[in-house]
Amino acid sequence: MKYILSFVHLLLFVGFSSAQITPTIIPPNNNRKVQLAILFDTSNSMDGLIDQAKSRIWSIVNEASTLQYQGQPTQLEIALYEYGNDGLEAADNYLRRILDLTTDLDEISKSLFALRTNGGSEYCGAVIGASLDNLNWSNHPNDLRMIYIAGNESFEQGPILYKTVCAKAKEKNIFVNTIFCGSYEQGISLNWQNGASCSGGDYFNIDSNKEVVHIDTPYDADIKSYSDSLNTTYYGYGSLGRDKKAMQVTQDANASSQSTNVAAERAISKSNKAAYKNASWDLIDASEDGVDITKIPDAELPAEFKGKTAAQKTALLEEKKSQRSAYQEKIASLAKEREQFISDEMQKRAESGEVIDDFGTSVNQSILEKAEKAGLEKQK
Repeated sequence: MKYILSFVHLLLFVGFSSAQITPTIIPPNNNRKVQLAILFDTSNSMDGLIDQAKSRIWSIVNEASTLQYQGQPTQLEIALYEYGNDGLEAADNYLRRILDLTTDLDEISKSLFALRTNGGSEYCGAVIGASLDNLNWSNHPNDLRMIYIAGNESFEQGPILYKTVCAKAKEKNIFVNTIFCGSYEQGISLNWQNGASCSGGDYFNIDSNKEVVHIDTPYDADIKSYSDSLNTTYYGYGSLGRDKKAMQVTQDANASSQSTNVAAERAISKSNKAAYKNASWDLIDASEDGVDITKIPDAELPAEFKGKTAAQKTALLEEKKSQRSAYQEKIASLAKEREQFISDEMQKRAESGEVIDDFGTSVNQSILEKAEKAGLEKQK
């Protein structure tokens, strides 16, 4: 209906300009966004939730990154909040925006691994309201906008009513999805289901103290090896280059500290050119965004590029760009085989009665279900 109205407005504007009717302009169909805001309860009892999130963040990134609109890749943006932590200001309702909606996947990983729990009062309505008001949400009808809030106390705590903020979310076409850390029935009694349904979102429950089930595959070691090779094609430049390059290596290590499986999932995220872009500090990504390497002062270039002629710099850049594409393609090919292996193994476990249910599986399930409502589909 929105598209029909926009077209009618446009016709009226062209045919009857004297009426001074302003048409409704909807942006082009490409460059659609998937925006996820994740709100973590960081009170004392939530260490298990944070651990699950650390293990599942790259699975979530990979699932969301497969979404396309009319055959074109989407842009994934993730924001992080924490709430219910005694270390936060009472005047701010014990909540904090950690990251605004960003495409910087390394920054997301860094912030997630820095989370610490510490008592507190869990005000769900307040943190949802803050995320609605303070994040840079898109307004395009074909963008997918999702809030995920996880916790284990009453959804009605705090000075801001959850029903009020849920109504606001519904007006903005933002789904509030709730993940209760406890039994399904208890979550219902504490209004976590109502907190989701009032905006058209999904309600889940998980055992946040349950250890994440990792399905190791024959492809993980090779994927990790190609990821290490992929890192050699990143060349930091300018004031950010050195620190961001170090952050990349640190977040690889953080993923590896969870499991070989998680390290492989992060490597798959890094192989996705549409999702893992670092134009602010990496020469190759910057050049693909239009930055001319020959115009960057030698002092701001990495050692490999210093003291070379413009032609030599360009040739070396093209060589490294080709190497990166080769490593990314190797990882992407292995990722498909890995996904099929995991799918087959999950089917076997389901048939035997095993239930794999954690923070990541809940988020991924609802992303795919809601994507269809926004006209998005999973890349084949």
